[in-house]
Amino acid sequence: MPKMKTKSSAKKRFKITATGKVLAAGAGKRHGMIKRSNKFIRNARGTMVLAEADGKKVIKNYLPNGL
Repeated sequence: MPKMKTKSSAKKRFKITATGKVLAAGAGKRHGMIKRSNKFIRNARGTMVLAEADGKKVIKNYLPNGL
């Protein structure tokens, strides 16, 4: 059987915390800031913890070996 590989794109986008949660950047900040509210831009700054179900999917499908 071949080895399970970590997806290179996922390495750059996600980080796994010591407790097993998944950190990711806020969505919707690539372009089009003029139509976004200041509150949205402020709240999407930095990183946030993904929901439990989404985090499990990311780890299972994209980061099987951790980081």
